[in-house]
Order: sequence, then structure tokens, then C-alpha cells
Amino acid sequence: MPDVRHTPVAPTRTQALAPGERIDAHRHDDHQIVYAGSGVLAVTTEAGTWFAPGTRAIWVPAGCVHAHRAHGHLDLHLLGLPPDTNPLGLDAPTVLAVGPLLRELILAYTGGPHRDTPERLRLRAVLLDQLRASPQQPVQLPAPTDPRLAAVCALLHRDPADPRPLAALAAAAGAGERTLSRLFRRELGMTFPQWRTQLRLFHALRLLADDVPVTAVAHRCGWASASAFIDVFRHAFGYTPGTHNRRA
Repeated sequence: MPDVRHTPVAPTRTQALAPGERIDAHRHDDHQIVYAGSGVLAVTTEAGTWFAPGTRAIWVPAGCVHAHRAHGHLDLHLLGLPPDTNPLGLDAPTVLAVGPLLRELILAYTGGPHRDTPERLRLRAVLLDQLRASPQQPVQLPAPTDPRLAAVCALLHRDPADPRPLAALAAAAGAGERTLSRLFRRELGMTFPQWRTQLRLFHALRLLADDVPVTAVAHRCGWASASAFIDVFRHAFGYTPGTHNRRA
């Protein structure tokens, strides 16, 4: 990424972002945990996009060039950790589950004041303990490199409700179905149906953050019914889409 800003120490702070607002590509020498107290956060690197509603946080390892984008009104919480503090041993961006206790710890720790008082150090220790127990979540859209795969992914990004099977999409991209099926597994680490579900969930989160009604979101993202959408969403995020914007 060109014109990458380098901030040696990853900040610990809260920051409000308006819908669609971005933080351009940058990197830190420290690790960073990025959490959206409200809205939906997207973190993008050259490898793809990770996205997180209020039940998820994103781990960004030291040195990783990344950019942020807000969907809905984003209440952003940034928590920097030194390079030798890596509770989960992660060396790539990762989405982590955030339960009620970890959420409150992140809100309290990033809210300041940011002095290393004994109370704050104890709060940090408990927060790190909770991070160690935080499950990793597969909430990511990897970026394709093969031009044929990229062409199919672009078609569905433009219209996530496109119902065409992989064979028809492959024909539109000038590739074979078997070739594309292998590329999805090899480059993106998931099957075509798994990737399409991730894509639809990503677009659904963006629409919900903009207060689009649940039934309209289901239709625009390709689910056959609102109930089918609700079931997939609840399984992925642990709550129903109708409560999404009330979780702040």
C-alpha cells in the first residue's frame, strides 16, 4: 500500500467515526486490538478484509499495514500492546469473540485516564486473561489474486444477491467450474458456498449499520426469506439482526 503512515506506538484511546469514514493505511510497531462499541468495523490489509460488529474485536499484529472503515456511526476503541505481549500468539489479523466481560474491560481500559496506576495495571491483567480465553472467529473476506477468481468475487461484491451457481459465474468469468472451485479452496481457504455466505454477512452488517430493515437486508443480500437470514446471522454472531443496532 502506498503512502503508509508509521506510528511506532499503537495508541490506546476511543475515537468516533462517521458512517463511511476511513483511517488510511498505516502500521504500528505494537500490536493493536480494535473494537467497535457501536457500528460495524472493517479492517483491510493486502490479504483481505476482516469485519466485526459489537460481539467481535480484531487483532492487528505489530507491523501489519492496515486501514479502517466505519459502517454506521462507529464508536472505535483502540488498545495498543507491546510486541512482546501477545496473549494468543497471533501473527496475522484475527477476529476474536468479545463476551460481556471482555467488552466492559475494553471500554474501561480505552476510556482512560491512561496512566499506569496500580488499578489500571490490574485492569490490564484481567483484560489479557480474558483475551487468552477469547475464541477466534472466521469473519473474514480474503482477497483473491488469480484474475479469474477476482472476476467472480467482483461480480458478487457488486450484487451479493446474485443467485447464479458457481458454474454460471465461472462461465461469465471465462473459467471452468472445477478450476474456480479449486481456487476458492487454495487461495481463500474456503469453499465457494462458505465464501458467498461470508460475503453476504459482510454486506448484511453494512446495511444493518445503516438502519436498513431486516427483511430488506435479507432480500438485498440473497437470502430466500427473512427467517433464513435471521438463522444464519444468529449462528454467525450470536444475536439476531433485529437487535444489531441496539447492542451499543
